[in-house]
Amino acid sequence: MKNILFIFSDQQRQDTMGVYGQKLNVTPNLDKLAEKGTVFENSFTVQPVCGPARSCLQTGIYPSQLGTFVNGVALPKNVKTMADYLNEKGYETAYVGKWHLASDDGIEEYHYKPVPEDKRGGYKDYWMASDILEFTSHGYDGYVFNKDMEKVEFKGYRADKITDFALDYLDNKVSNSPFFLFISYIEPHHQNDRKTYEGPLGSKEKFQNFDIPEDIKSLGYGDSRENYGDYLGCCNSIDKNVGRLVKRLEEKGILEDTLIIYTSDHGCHFKTRNRNLKKPGGDDYKRGPEDGVIKTPLIISGLEYLENKREKTFVSLLDLPPTILEWVGCHSYEQMQGKSIKERINEKNEEVFIQISESFVGRAIRTKEFLYCVYAPEKNPWKDGWSEKYEGLYFYDLKKDLHELNNLIEDINYKSQIETMKKKLIESIKKYENLDCEIK
Repeated sequence: MKNILFIFSDQQRQDTMGVYGQKLNVTPNLDKLAEKGTVFENSFTVQPVCGPARSCLQTGIYPSQLGTFVNGVALPKNVKTMADYLNEKGYETAYVGKWHLASDDGIEEYHYKPVPEDKRGGYKDYWMASDILEFTSHGYDGYVFNKDMEKVEFKGYRADKITDFALDYLDNKVSNSPFFLFISYIEPHHQNDRKTYEGPLGSKEKFQNFDIPEDIKSLGYGDSRENYGDYLGCCNSIDKNVGRLVKRLEEKGILEDTLIIYTSDHGCHFKTRNRNLKKPGGDDYKRGPEDGVIKTPLIISGLEYLENKREKTFVSLLDLPPTILEWVGCHSYEQMQGKSIKERINEKNEEVFIQISESFVGRAIRTKEFLYCVYAPEKNPWKDGWSEKYEGLYFYDLKKDLHELNNLIEDINYKSQIETMKKKLIESIKKYENLDCEIK
């Protein structure tokens, strides 16, 4: 059996990477990895918030069904995870970095404490993580906890030190069992308590010639002008460490025997969206249905059946657990709601179902041509995970309006298209949430 290296960034837009059109030399190592593997042009999160997206990735189940639809909700202990399945297949399971799935806010707080073994989602052989890494660290210092719940402090740039822990696992692994190593970086997420992005020193100068993405620029820039250089610096730091990881695999002679997956939990709109709702969630960086936050980078190297260097099939975080399990020969994972990427390609999938929380209780369907989003104005987006009644909120014609600037939800010329998308959305809610709903 082959090894699995899963590399996960936080809040990274697709267009930060050369293979997705970035003009500056931000991601040379990832671009090189993409040459050996496959770039997915239509890769999506299922929920553009940290905890909910992570819960889905670990379990293959939508956040609404897990109860993890907002941050600060622990992963249920009775749900089988990717790591649980891989343990059964004889894999060593190792986790490094940000977890964000242990704490129930106000009940059990592991924000600054070690995560106990029964809240680690099945990762049993190596653990060097914090539940919320942005709370226990800054760009150049901090701490995590090891498998024995001991605090491990670090000095130096955070992405480099997280990688050091991962390399430590690879260097000191003694068994002949294959490994599943999950590395969860906090970069390029903003530093919460400092309200800024903390790229490596010199990032602003190194990437001073950046181009602001058109969607952000057209919406008034938000706080991108002062932060985008550091944002790209964070992405560049992860890329440098991807290079270190690949080099170590090569030195150990196991690169060709390792499946490598690189993706992110969601993107970032730099405080340019979510301002015109009846119950606004306030200025934020995500929590919306537009491509800037729901589209994610995805590179996979090592799946033999991936023939295209650029794949247009629609896939999401929901599909990655079944993809991994199918690949290792595990075909019984009925509770998972996604499909393997192989299945998605075979069925030529061209739509994805998105859940929204914290800014509003919403649901969206994204196809090649349109984005349709509804919301429940009477529901509390921090307490309510679903609704039986929704109202139309956004409708974008993506062929004419690539950057989703012209909301056509009340345009009578699109009445038939909106009705078609409404039916698709109702079907998705029924399929994935087992819920009958009404959409006005």
